[in-house]
Amino acid sequence: MNHIVSRAFLYMTAAGLLAGCAAKRPVNTSVAAEPVATKVDSAALAPAPVTSQGPYNPAAERLMDLLHTRLNVRFDWGKQHLLGEATLTLKPYFYPQEKIVLDAKGFDLHKVTLQKGKQEVPLAYDYDRYQLTLKLDKAYTRKDTLQIFISYTAKPNELKVKGSEAILADKGLYFINPTGKEEDLPQQIWTQGETEANSAWFPTIDKPNERMTQEIIMTVEDRFKTLSNGVLVSSRKGANGLRTDHWRMNQPHAPYLAMMAIGEFTVVKDKWRDKEVTYWVEPEYAATAKATFGRTPAMMEFFSQKLGVPFVWDKYAQVVVRNFVSGAMENTTASTFMESVQQDRRELLDKNWDHIIAHELFHQWFGDLVTTESWANLPLNESFADYSEYLWAEHQYGADEAALTHREALLEYLGEARTKQEPLIRYRYLDKEDMFDSHSYAKGGRVLHMLRKLVGEEAFFQSLNYYLVRNKFSPVEIDELRLAFEEVTGKDLRPFFQQWFLTPGHPVLSISHSFQDQSLTLHVNQTQDTVQTTVYNFPLTVAIYHKGGKQEWQVEVTKTNQSFSFPLAHTPEAVVVDPEQTLLADIQHKQTISEWANQFQYSTAFAAKATALDHLRDTTGLGLQEAIMKAVQDPFWKIRATGLELLVSTPLMESPEVQGQLQMLAAKDPNSSVRATATYVLGTLTGLPKEIIEVGLQDSSYQVNAAAIFSWARGKHDLQRLTSFLNLKNPDIVNAVAAAFTDSQENQMYDWYLRQARRLRSGDLYYFIQSFGAFLMKKNIDEQERGWQALVNIVERENMPVVKQSAFQMLTLMAETEERKETVAKLQAQDEKLRDNEGL
Repeated sequence: MNHIVSRAFLYMTAAGLLAGCAAKRPVNTSVAAEPVATKVDSAALAPAPVTSQGPYNPAAERLMDLLHTRLNVRFDWGKQHLLGEATLTLKPYFYPQEKIVLDAKGFDLHKVTLQKGKQEVPLAYDYDRYQLTLKLDKAYTRKDTLQIFISYTAKPNELKVKGSEAILADKGLYFINPTGKEEDLPQQIWTQGETEANSAWFPTIDKPNERMTQEIIMTVEDRFKTLSNGVLVSSRKGANGLRTDHWRMNQPHAPYLAMMAIGEFTVVKDKWRDKEVTYWVEPEYAATAKATFGRTPAMMEFFSQKLGVPFVWDKYAQVVVRNFVSGAMENTTASTFMESVQQDRRELLDKNWDHIIAHELFHQWFGDLVTTESWANLPLNESFADYSEYLWAEHQYGADEAALTHREALLEYLGEARTKQEPLIRYRYLDKEDMFDSHSYAKGGRVLHMLRKLVGEEAFFQSLNYYLVRNKFSPVEIDELRLAFEEVTGKDLRPFFQQWFLTPGHPVLSISHSFQDQSLTLHVNQTQDTVQTTVYNFPLTVAIYHKGGKQEWQVEVTKTNQSFSFPLAHTPEAVVVDPEQTLLADIQHKQTISEWANQFQYSTAFAAKATALDHLRDTTGLGLQEAIMKAVQDPFWKIRATGLELLVSTPLMESPEVQGQLQMLAAKDPNSSVRATATYVLGTLTGLPKEIIEVGLQDSSYQVNAAAIFSWARGKHDLQRLTSFLNLKNPDIVNAVAAAFTDSQENQMYDWYLRQARRLRSGDLYYFIQSFGAFLMKKNIDEQERGWQALVNIVERENMPVVKQSAFQMLTLMAETEERKETVAKLQAQDEKLRDNEGL
């Protein structure tokens, strides 16, 4: 499962340059993510509390073993119901059982029987709308196999919806545009099972340590295609324009990984070795499906060889659906993706989605083949999927792109650590959904990176091979990962696992250095709360640049306060701590501006250069301008883009030579993120000729177009030039246009804003709401009414909290009448996501 996060955008605002940031972001086709200006206030991280709380949450007790599930389902689109028949094959796990407890959320039950050959024996049962307890006719032992038949109606829309940061809703089964009346929205049905939501559409034992084989038989209108786990074994047309498809999954997997997707998809076929690979997209995107997903076979080959365990499943499909409640989901053999993954050819110039494609694919090993036994052990799924993004970037795009992926994940975790610090493996939580955070993903991936560096390349992947082979088709807990590494390496790794997997927090290091008497002394002070967390033991790399040469040392930090001395004949030009950012830590190295500038000038590793540039933001000092000018010429796009951002507040902007270089980068840099950033930076200049911005308006990249639109509007040029962008659907363009036309009084623009408010979803909509609200606030109360209703609809339909809250905040600002105030109060009373933010 991938994080739900808004896409990263860069927009010019009245205050200047705004750098949008996302935890999991799309990547530029020239291996670029959107420029992100991130500077972690490390001093704010040290006192963050350990927030573990709640009862002990063990793995689910195994009373019955679910062997096989057979489902026969039909759909009532009008009522948004599933009409189902389930046949479950079970046996007692170890001890004799006189009852069966199934998860079954919000069903109407029609028939419940025990199948004895051809005989159906009605069963008495208790049902509380969440669990169905069947009373058996006698005690059965583990030598007995039972078949239970249940006829039922699932009504997901009548469930109380909850969710998490990663999974915004948990009703299991979703009808999209069920009446077919919503403009620009296809009719679809899809499911989302993680964590325990599949029991909202079929009765099961909805726990991650359960495993079953399955059959799903779907009856749908013949115009729809169906997708499920496993392989399609038959497809038969029936009466009244219906068709029945039979999907079978012969290898066992956890119930939360079962899936269905139904819609008018185009299926683009590909292949890996002798197995079918398919991409299921809307017809509009059929021509670009391979450009988006086509590196999947290469990923399958890379991961299969790296792990020494070939992809084990019968097929691999990837389907894109509308209004998905997460970024993506790793259903066994059939991953589901959010609609943003679909791209036209111009969008492909700006970014690819390799990170999310690799993430869900790697889950087919870590999560599907070997599955966490409990949600407390979720990092055994998600840390590996997170780290796969680094592995693929390293393999496909090189060291700098991998280092960028690593750094952004580290900063993501450190940002979350300001308010919560938990063990990676944590058995105490209030809600299993709490596990889906940047600890389980970003921190876990960084811990795996340290483990790889500790044991070495060959040992790391051989240990993963041993872990996968030994535990395939089984649930696991953290000790099984540790034991696999110990078996292969011969090392005692309990201290590493205790420190990084089972202890909250991370090292917070205050570091200084001094040079005297031909000796460099490095002072390392651990300032984290060592009572709540621990005193960490770790290797620390120090790179010393002097007289045109470089020395690299590794020291072992084992105490709260330590000093290390290095013999050195001359004063060092730069002292770089953890140059490749291998250590999961918040490092505060006390250096002057000129020393940070030297770190940038002498370093070759991306992390060291990026860290230096972060410390040079909004500063003045010796060497700053030289560092910035070197940055804008760096071979790696991200350093160039960051250098451009730093230019804005410096006197360098007044230089005609620098302005000429900016124009050259804006027009001709091979990376669209750099061209876009250069265009934004140019837009901060007063009196910039519109002919210069026109270059960006005609660029092939939407991202550059968006930057040019902001610069055009900021320069107060004729907005009529921008109307040619009104028919484009690309979110970057839509949000740029929305920001540019907030002063418009044209009815055509009002209609345009309303269309986008209906069409956009999730992160794309969040940015739009800011501009839409500014547009509406300039109208009188009667003119606002259509926009008011559009914002109400957004609050009612959206699941992403930040989007819902943004629209709600706009409503509170517009609530000038008693009727509107009553509407706001009603919305807040009905939605706990709004009640939790009463200060809005």
